[in-house]
Amino acid sequence: MTSRRELFLNHAILTLFAVIALFPMAGVVVKALQLPDVEFGNFATAWHDGHFATYLRNSVIVTSVTVVVSGVLSIMAGYALGAMRFRGASVLFLLFLAGLTIPTETIVVPLYFDLRSVGLDNSYAGLILPQVAMSVAFGTFWMRAFFRSVPPSLLEAARIDGASSWTTLWRVLVPVGKPAILTMVLLTSMWTWNEFLLPLVIVNSDEGLRTAPLGLSFFQGAHKTDYPLLMAGALIIAAPVIVVYVFLQRQFIAGMLSGAIKE
Repeated sequence: MTSRRELFLNHAILTLFAVIALFPMAGVVVKALQLPDVEFGNFATAWHDGHFATYLRNSVIVTSVTVVVSGVLSIMAGYALGAMRFRGASVLFLLFLAGLTIPTETIVVPLYFDLRSVGLDNSYAGLILPQVAMSVAFGTFWMRAFFRSVPPSLLEAARIDGASSWTTLWRVLVPVGKPAILTMVLLTSMWTWNEFLLPLVIVNSDEGLRTAPLGLSFFQGAHKTDYPLLMAGALIIAAPVIVVYVFLQRQFIAGMLSGAIKE
């Protein structure tokens, strides 16, 4: 039983960390709106001068395709490695884990030359495929852990009812694993949306393919001292991620608390 003192202490600590986390964002909002005067014109100017409509569209396309493709592949790979038993599964899983240990900085240059050799630099495919590969490494690890935590009785009941492995996955386990899947989707979305180095290297000549973070960096270079305008641009880029998190926060927290990474 939690005492009032412990409850008060917990809330005090959480409030302190919330203030620490939100203070920089509050400063950005204050600067962008030029409070207390409240100037919304900075957002309109940043949107027009920064070409953020194009950059946001590119980020939406890249993020959406990456999340969908990597999500489906991660669910299937996680199911195979977590709920099925076959020779070489452990070695295969170690290969996926290796993808989590290799920094992007160590592969981005050879990756660029590989993509250029097949004509995929300055293209959506060149932006999407590497991020799908990186996301599948994490997604497989995440979903494998979830499928290993599923009660064996649930799988046995599906087999008794005559369900195939495909049916068991999509009609039995996926609905049960919705919190874990949505958590994976949210994390993958944030990482893909915020990716900067890959677009910087791969998109080196086609300005129309710049993603939002990359476009923001060029916008910053053109308005180095106009801080209200820069803050407005930063808020425009951050807004989609914040909105997605607000809508999925309950599922995200449920997925984190459900032991989705527990072996």
